[in-house]
Amino acid sequence: MSAEIAVPPRVAPPAAGRRPGWLKHRSLVIGGGILAAIVAVAVFAPLLSPHDPYAQDLARRLVPPFWYPKGDWAHPLGTDNLGRDYLARTLYGARISLLIGGAVALLSGLIGTVLGVAAGYFGGRVDLVVTFLITVRLALPVILVALAAVAVLGGSLPLVILVLGLLKWDRFVVVMRSATQKVRALDFVSAAKAAGASTPRIIWREVLPNVVPFLIVTATLEAASAILLEAALSFLGLGVQPPLPSWGLMISEAKPYMFFSFWMIAIPGTCLAILIFAVNMLGDGLRDAISPDAGDKT
Repeated sequence: MSAEIAVPPRVAPPAAGRRPGWLKHRSLVIGGGILAAIVAVAVFAPLLSPHDPYAQDLARRLVPPFWYPKGDWAHPLGTDNLGRDYLARTLYGARISLLIGGAVALLSGLIGTVLGVAAGYFGGRVDLVVTFLITVRLALPVILVALAAVAVLGGSLPLVILVLGLLKWDRFVVVMRSATQKVRALDFVSAAKAAGASTPRIIWREVLPNVVPFLIVTATLEAASAILLEAALSFLGLGVQPPLPSWGLMISEAKPYMFFSFWMIAIPGTCLAILIFAVNMLGDGLRDAISPDAGDKT
């Protein structure tokens, strides 16, 4: 709860002809580039694959990818046990993962930001109440609570987003609380109070703009965690339900064929690993870019 977070100083914009500072951070460039490519693939999935990810063709089931001797270029990544095109399902699966990561980060970030800023700015009893809520939340294992909720209420995409969003806000609270405490002690906040600005105006105009960078970094890390949790729930059959092309669900459906058609697990598993890697790299790069000594790093 007492983690020290330094507020980055305001710096002048880069001179004309010089590279922007963020280009110096390889993690930011690599992670952002890979994530942008995945987003583009998800958006243009209908153009990249002519097949319907839900269309079944039992006469073409378990066709291997093109690099196998019996592969067929009509289905470059093969087909699954129901004859559905694996390339189409993989591409559309990126939409599911990105939607879950973004929606969970948005929902949990909203909850965590409200609680964290309130605790950091007002302190006192408000801080005690928020700290108690964090303690209660940390006493609840996310994966077990999610499994119980989904098992009782039934698995669906909106439910998975809601459950994970209501369970992943604790890190946002801790980071926003510490950042707000730092910002509250700065001179421009004291000047706004002396000028007679209302509390909502100070929070909205002075505090929030200075804690947004920490919010963005935390959101990237929580999005990656949410994507992994969704894949775990779908793998166990309690997350996204068929016939939606979730990568975790694709891995689960391929379990009976893992010794004979390992590519059915390797393809969605590799895509999932690349997405998590990109989001984590982006988060690390953003953290380095906003740190006070970012200008000293290359």
